[in-house]
Amino acid sequence: MTMENDNYGAEQIQVLEGLEAVRKRPGMYIGSISSTGLHHLVYEIVDNSVDEALAGYCTHIQVYINEDNSITVVDDGRGIPVGIHKKQGIPAVEVVFTILHAGGKFGGGGYKVSGGLHGVGASVVNALSTWLEVEITRDGKVYKQRYEKGKVMYKLQVIGEAPEGVSGTKVTFLPDHTIFEDNIYDYDILRNRLREMAFLTKGLKISLTDKRLIPEKVRSFHYEGGIKEFVTYLNRHRDPLYNEVIYCEGVRDGISVEVALQHNDSYNESTYSFVNNINTPEGGTHLAGYRNALTKTFNDYARNNKLLKDSEANLSGEDIREGLTAIVSIKIEDPQFEGQTKQKLGNSEARGAVDSVVSEQLTYYLEQNPAVAKIICEKSIMAQRARDAARKARDLTRRKSALEGMSLPGKLADCSDKDPSKCEIYIVEGDSAGGSAKEGRDRKYQAILPLWGKMLNVEKARIDKVYGNEKLMPVVTALGTSIGEDFDISKLRYGKVIIMADADVDGSHIRTLLLTFFFRFMRPLIEDGHIYLAQPPLFKVARGKQVRYAFSDAERDQYISELSGENNLKVNVQRYKGLGEMDPEQLWETTMDPERRTMIKVTMEDAVKADEIFTILMGDKVAPRKEFIEKNAEYVKDLDV
Repeated sequence: MTMENDNYGAEQIQVLEGLEAVRKRPGMYIGSISSTGLHHLVYEIVDNSVDEALAGYCTHIQVYINEDNSITVVDDGRGIPVGIHKKQGIPAVEVVFTILHAGGKFGGGGYKVSGGLHGVGASVVNALSTWLEVEITRDGKVYKQRYEKGKVMYKLQVIGEAPEGVSGTKVTFLPDHTIFEDNIYDYDILRNRLREMAFLTKGLKISLTDKRLIPEKVRSFHYEGGIKEFVTYLNRHRDPLYNEVIYCEGVRDGISVEVALQHNDSYNESTYSFVNNINTPEGGTHLAGYRNALTKTFNDYARNNKLLKDSEANLSGEDIREGLTAIVSIKIEDPQFEGQTKQKLGNSEARGAVDSVVSEQLTYYLEQNPAVAKIICEKSIMAQRARDAARKARDLTRRKSALEGMSLPGKLADCSDKDPSKCEIYIVEGDSAGGSAKEGRDRKYQAILPLWGKMLNVEKARIDKVYGNEKLMPVVTALGTSIGEDFDISKLRYGKVIIMADADVDGSHIRTLLLTFFFRFMRPLIEDGHIYLAQPPLFKVARGKQVRYAFSDAERDQYISELSGENNLKVNVQRYKGLGEMDPEQLWETTMDPERRTMIKVTMEDAVKADEIFTILMGDKVAPRKEFIEKNAEYVKDLDV
């Protein structure tokens, strides 16, 4: 038997030259070609300017969104070198923009610390842009070069003179619309990230200008207090327990450590860690060092000052961190990240450095501020008691289920398939809708759990109140993962958890209560994309046997005009006030049939933003909530927590 395609020889092996590789596989370099990747291009260029600021040469970075959705980044740093690169024989700036893994961050001479360490930043942005222009001001001259799709258009040119002592770099690029799914920059996304960068680099001014609007929209960020001001900003919708933000700063073994923290009256911990200004959502050794120092220092203080009795157990880290907002930021010369995405720091020396700085300075602070120390210790002891109560409630719940010989809630109508990846559970508001859903579902892979009555708002409750709560525990038991510190995603019984509530105010409230609960106690469900919101129709538009279901007012009007036709025939319009008004067949057709249903996947792009939204919506303060609702009323369709 002969094969026509057996000519697999050396010529079949493709070598992707230089930046071609980036254009072929953009996701490998910037994570995705969605909106996230598009905004990532800006951060790569801004990161280079921030590195100049960290090295002490740059004080102001300006970012412009131009009318054509191109981006300009201007800094007042030293300007990218323009001298001829010995090995490559071309100007250094051309090396930076056209050769992967090139930059001033490998030899240790150019930068002490830097965010962009893979050296792919500038060249990747260039590769993924329709065109890119760089202008450099240094040594009394202004230089310019242009590239298109990563290729050099002309040699580096001198285009003018510059006053003495003036230097800096200006980069303008237009992302390639043939690569990115979405080419429109979102001002708010850029603003949030640039604000974060300004907080993390004390004294640096960053401004963002949107030239697409008339008048132009301009925001500037400049924080002399750095991460202290960051904590104040994060706590602005909460009530701090003491006025001052506790701040620790120091250098150990060449690692610069900064930690800022402040407790508030909530029960949730909000800690964010950074390495060289890069967010590390999975933490790492620097976070472990900080947590260890925190636990040890507070226990020592509570023992020495008799706030803890000899007979009482030590405070756990979780007790001390209840209601704590903290930023841990380190600068390190050679960071080793676990994984390509730089989400977790692996350097063992970082642990010791952070532990040492925080232990020393926190001990000193507590001795100097006994009133603050007492407030924190008392809150931690209360948390410890609540945790003990929660443990007892949890054990009781477990024993009860074992005694009753049934681990699943009585109201749950389970599915027959046992493969979690194929199964989905609908959490349904009210018994009547639950009845229709049970009848209308596909029993093989769809489970139904009806909820009734008002749920607990977990934003205002400690964990011991959650255990034993008759509205929440059926959800926990049905999902099988447990909650809080016992949460185990491998035990999840359903791949999709779908919240199905009425399209009215009560339904929205139930949705938000459930989402708050998942975010605070079962966060990986949201992070891993298991949570969905069902979208039941608002209207049924019918003429004779022709039926359409509309999910908005505009859709309803469209269907009315389609069905009434030129002769303006009579059309029946039914508004669904709730799911209970639909019969099982209608509910299946509109909301539960995988072929036809509309669902919104709940995602979490930004943990800081999500945390803030839940605090505003479900916390005690009325004014921020009112402001948020008024501001976001028109966007309510796209739920992105």
